Amino acid sequence: MTGTQLPAARRLIVNADDLGQSASVNRGVFEAVDRGIVTSASLMVRWPAADDAVKGVRRRPAMSLGLHVDLVEWAVRDGAWTELYQVVDPSDEGEVADELGRQIDTFVRLVGRTPTHLDSHQHVHREDPVRTLMLRAANRLRVPLRDESDAVRHCGSFYGQYGAGKPYPEGISVSSLLEVLDGLGVGTTELGCHPGRGTFDDLETMYASERDTERATLCDPRVRLGLVERQIELCSFGDIT
Repeated sequence: MTGTQLPAARRLIVNADDLGQSASVNRGVFEAVDRGIVTSASLMVRWPAADDAVKGVRRRPAMSLGLHVDLVEWAVRDGAWTELYQVVDPSDEGEVADELGRQIDTFVRLVGRTPTHLDSHQHVHREDPVRTLMLRAANRLRVPLRDESDAVRHCGSFYGQYGAGKPYPEGISVSSLLEVLDGLGVGTTELGCHPGRGTFDDLETMYASERDTERATLCDPRVRLGLVERQIELCSFGDIT
């Protein structure tokens, strides 16, 4: 067969974590959907802003919505990692199983359907017993679990801190994001992000001003042009699940 060979397809899901954790996070995520390249989000169902987040998703039917399983959060305080809260002990298999079931049930009640994908706050599912339990849930729901799917690889390079919460604004600049796009492999990649908009006085977090920077980068016209120039197709988990 002769002729020009078409380039291998590269598809990108841009998934915003922490949707529903606060109004400021919700604002940033939805702006990054409406004006930027975000196509998907992961919902934290335990927080008061989750209801408004679901209402916002319903007005944006092209978005996919997964469950951001929320068990614990850590932050750096006075140079040391400190636990901000714990829902259940991540090392207790029975407690994790019960809480995972509760959060899936809450998601279905709020959203009216099952999640399109699963992941976890601060990646606690990368360790057992959370990993095994979430793998079972993902298999039962027939959806991808972050880091564990053959269909979608995860990229966490777009992040504005390193080490023990040290600022790294270069990591969430337009030029940095374009470099990430240059390195995407063939197939489908999920790019994680954490956009927000506001003063973040409604959220106790070590990742605050970075959310505004992420939102601005994700909405920058140069990024969308970069996708076109690199022949990268935006999609959502709903397109592959």
